[in-house]
Amino acid sequence: VQLQASGGGLVQPGGSLGLSCVASGRVLSINAMGWYRQAPGKQRELVALITSGGSTNYADSVKGRFTISRDNAKNTVTLQMNSLKPEDTAVYYCNADGTYRSTYGPMTFRSWGQGTLVTVSS
Repeated sequence: VQLQASGGGLVQPGGSLGLSCVASGRVLSINAMGWYRQAPGKQRELVALITSGGSTNYADSVKGRFTISRDNAKNTVTLQMNSLKPEDTAVYYCNADGTYRSTYGPMTFRSWGQGTLVTVSS
């Protein structure tokens, strides 16, 4: 299963940006979908997570500013980022886990998108 992320770019502090990620392949079901980020010199960290039932979890640093949502029918997850700060600058990665249809029957997967750069700077 492949994940394709899009939507990164340059934005001024206080601005907004939306990220989108779509899962493709022989997907049968997707459990959790999420966004992680990695800033230069730092470890990758969880930004936001959403379950198949719609439950969400956010890093404290983005609560109230970021909103994660998903479209189960389209196997997509989006991250709406508002009130962006310079410290939000990072490469953002989408992630998903679930099951797919293989030659041998249903198999589990956990996939990462290719990463999209978000730069918050004036």
